[in-house]
This record gives sequence, C-alpha cells and structure tokens, in this order.
Amino acid sequence: MEETITTSGLSRDQVIEELMTDYGQAVLQLVYTYVNDAALAEDLTQEIFIKCYKALSTYQGHASLKTWLWRIAINHSKDYIKSWYKKNVDVTETNVLAEALKRNDLLEQVVKNSEDEALFDLVMALPVKYREVIYFYYFEDYSVQEIASILSLNKNTVKTRLRKARALLQKALGGNPFDGNTF
Repeated sequence: MEETITTSGLSRDQVIEELMTDYGQAVLQLVYTYVNDAALAEDLTQEIFIKCYKALSTYQGHASLKTWLWRIAINHSKDYIKSWYKKNVDVTETNVLAEALKRNDLLEQVVKNSEDEALFDLVMALPVKYREVIYFYYFEDYSVQEIASILSLNKNTVKTRLRKARALLQKALGGNPFDGNTF
C-alpha cells in the first residue's frame, strides 16, 4: 500500500482535506464494523477526523499517514464501545440503517443479494476482534503483516483470528469448519 499523502508543503487544512477525500469512506466502513450502526458510524467518523486535525502536529512520520489514521479510527471506535454512553443509553434504529447501507458503495456490493446479505450479517455478528481482521483482510485487501501492524498485534495472532473467524462463519453457514473447505 503506497502512501500518497505527505505533510510537507501542505497546510494542516489541506492534509486533513486530502485524508478525508482519500480515506473518508474507508474510515466510515471501518468504524461501522465496530459499531454496527450507520448513523453512529458517520458521527464517529467525523469525530475521528476532528481528532486527526487536532493531533496532526504530533504526527512524526514513523508510520504512514494512512496507518496513523487507521490507529486513531480503531482506538476511537474501541473507546466508544467501552464508553459509559454505549453501555447505558439504548439507541434504537429503524430503516435508517437500511437506507444508509444502500448509500454505502462497498456495503451495497456486499448486500446486493440475499446470500451476501446473510454473510454480511454473520460477519457483523462476530466479536470485534474477529470482525476487524475480516474487514481488513477481505474488504481492504491488507496482508496479514499489514493488519498486524495496523492493529499492533503479532502476525500469528492475526492468522489465528482469521482462522477462528473463518471457522465461526463456516459453522454459522452450516458447514464443518474443519473439513478444509473455507472460503
């Protein structure tokens, strides 16, 4: 994955605008995999870019700007999941989620037929630690090594989580997860 955005010669506003243009949809999709609520994912994505804007002066270039953005998005999403608000406020959804999914390019491809919709529902029902590796591996086409770097995990941990997630999905689909036929 080649980094196209650099901070040299650009104002903070220009860098954030490029990040939002280049990665806004991907961050939204990533956040959705954590919170499973389209409207909430949009709100959290806005908060993430505000956080990036405020923290841009602390970016030191040790990782790519995209990886830095992923870390902020992942941490912000996990912080929300652990928050008092999430645990104590009951948010109800109606057809807002269905309409938001129709507008979402990548998710629209996934849910365009009933089999894909069922698989998507199964992926979204997985625990977060499995859902995030599935998202990065299948939706973002990251390698195991890249996922390990983004999530600050050992490469073998990512492999194990991918294997376990596949087994859980295979079992949910009615197949034997140990027959060697994984998708």
